[in-house]
Amino acid sequence: MILMIKRTILTLMILGAALFLTNNSFAGNDARAGQAGATELLINPWARSSGWGGANTASVHGLEGMFLNVAGIAFTPKTEVLFANTDYLQGSGIRINAFGFSQKVGESGALGFGIMSMSFGDIPVTTTAQPEGNNSTYSPSFMNFGISYAKSFSHSIFAGITAKIISESIPNVGAGGFCLDAGIQYVTGLGRDKNGKKKEDNLKFGIALKNVGPPMSFGGDGLSFKSYGPNTTPYTMTVEQRSDAFEMPSLVNIGITYDIKMGADHKLSIAGNFASNSYTKDNYCLGMEYSFKSYLMLRGGFVYEDGIFDDAKRTTAFTGATAGVTFELPLGNGRTFGIDYAYRATNPFSGCHTFGARVNL
Repeated sequence: MILMIKRTILTLMILGAALFLTNNSFAGNDARAGQAGATELLINPWARSSGWGGANTASVHGLEGMFLNVAGIAFTPKTEVLFANTDYLQGSGIRINAFGFSQKVGESGALGFGIMSMSFGDIPVTTTAQPEGNNSTYSPSFMNFGISYAKSFSHSIFAGITAKIISESIPNVGAGGFCLDAGIQYVTGLGRDKNGKKKEDNLKFGIALKNVGPPMSFGGDGLSFKSYGPNTTPYTMTVEQRSDAFEMPSLVNIGITYDIKMGADHKLSIAGNFASNSYTKDNYCLGMEYSFKSYLMLRGGFVYEDGIFDDAKRTTAFTGATAGVTFELPLGNGRTFGIDYAYRATNPFSGCHTFGARVNL
């Protein structure tokens, strides 16, 4: 039965990847850039996976899998609590706060909940009558809520799904939406003996489909204005302007990770990821992480897209380089407390700085 499940899931993974990559409607397309909305769904709010450029689609474990590959939540040992704060494009005044919680359910399942909130500071209110401002301000609110479930189907197959609610608003205009993520991780089982007992699982594959949902559109009193009827029948009326709908920034991540064990205490992980974007350029990520036991982890990566080395052709503020570090402190009885940091290089602005803290209970 397990062998049948494994073969079925592997077949679906291969077919899904092939169909996605050969479908022009999902290929990275410069001409379609800017046609999608809710692009905050493309921002990784977590420090560990950001530190190596999101290259670890195949090996992400725990709550950070809610962003990169939800199948990774299945590796939650018991209970995990995670918080992160990002100074996004330092100097722009944008802050991102993220909080998550995951819990092992039964022998092979795990539930996760996450929330991400973006703040843009106080923006002066201007009108046609007062273009210099009227001494009042407003604060846009962008929030994403997600709930996930992941399960291990065998010692090699892990899969999960996430449902997300998106909210974007200012005081008199707002938009809401819904989308789904799904992901699979496959551990090759290299190094297992004839009895199937685990030795080393060095090679891992992962695929994740993200941000699939119906279009969103804005509405509210801010899109209405008062007008007057014809001169023959003068009266005041309210005219509502309709906002055009926009698509979700859907994408597919396809990744591979290989672990090199260097004795009992040292490990080097090399990972690569291809992100096929529907409405932006495709990304190619390469990352590396060194870990000493589970106490210290150093990581770095590079995210490449077409034109990234040419200031005249680059269409993103990110210049590709990423780096990060983690300190993990044991608390006894399998519990740990970790502190994470990640940096993503940008031009202009002074990069993105993410600080995170996690507790495994």
